[in-house]
Amino acid sequence: MSTPYKIPQSVLVVIHTPALEVLLIRRTEGVGDAAFWQSVTGSKDALDETWAQTAVREVAEETGIDCGPASRPDVVLQDWHLENVYAIYPRWRHRYAPGVTHNTERLFGLQVPAGTPVTLNPREHTHYRWLPYREAAEQCFSPSNAEAILQLARFAAAVPLERT
Repeated sequence: MSTPYKIPQSVLVVIHTPALEVLLIRRTEGVGDAAFWQSVTGSKDALDETWAQTAVREVAEETGIDCGPASRPDVVLQDWHLENVYAIYPRWRHRYAPGVTHNTERLFGLQVPAGTPVTLNPREHTHYRWLPYREAAEQCFSPSNAEAILQLARFAAAVPLERT
């Protein structure tokens, strides 16, 4: 039985507190100085899965945080309506159909209360930490992830105090 190829459409979710502390999770690949620290990322499971559905699913899978429509009112998922198109790292191209070299990534912010518990998926991530947003951006291995985190101050100001 063959494994289906990944869809070259993914989300990047910057999880943060109201004080702009950002959650970073470390991928299982890489150790020490080569550790891959990042925000939540993941590809669509189906072409008809919406960006928001993908974000909700990936956040739950990677961190255990529920940010779906029925979650707590102080957990707010925000679609930033920004997309990055980037070349897929050669080490991961085998996961995609032959000839696929680029991915489209949709950016989201997720505001959670300070102290929100995190439960990592051990197949994907080994550690997590909360850092002030500028420091978090410096720790990311992905330039697009670092840039998204630096956009946080702009978008977090627009987060409603309560879910609408």
